[in-house]
Amino acid sequence: MTIEKLQKGENAPVFELQNQDGQVFSFKGPLARPAIIYFFPAAGSPGCTKEAADFQDHIEEFNAAGYEIIGISPDPVERLKDFQEAHELTFDLLSDPDMKVHKLYGAFGEKSIYGRLYKGVLRSTMIIDSQAKIQEALYNVKATGHTQMLLRKITN
Repeated sequence: MTIEKLQKGENAPVFELQNQDGQVFSFKGPLARPAIIYFFPAAGSPGCTKEAADFQDHIEEFNAAGYEIIGISPDPVERLKDFQEAHELTFDLLSDPDMKVHKLYGAFGEKSIYGRLYKGVLRSTMIIDSQAKIQEALYNVKATGHTQMLLRKITN
């Protein structure tokens, strides 16, 4: 199965997943406010912890620009809750254990570590406007530093 990457202007795929509290989070447009959805491989890993902390450190700036932050990983709800509490995260983390939403958004595919190829989560970030259209689809982003780039994109 080939997984397509999303393009600017496309409708953001709709989905429902459980958040860290076990509540159903429904994503379908139009949205109450624009969103930044980021896909990460594993709650608690060093890179994912840095990435989540980076979003949390700038949450007020994202909120001031009108954006909601949503993180999605294949982790179970309980692990996401522990991760949220351990790092005092104030945004939703969604559990996608079968990676259906990852695949809908093109955030799953072939990766290489030390020359070994395998399939897994592609660290990806989507900027989605209030009409649920993709404004930016960024694939293979770095765990750290891309929040500043996102802030520049949404505030200019």
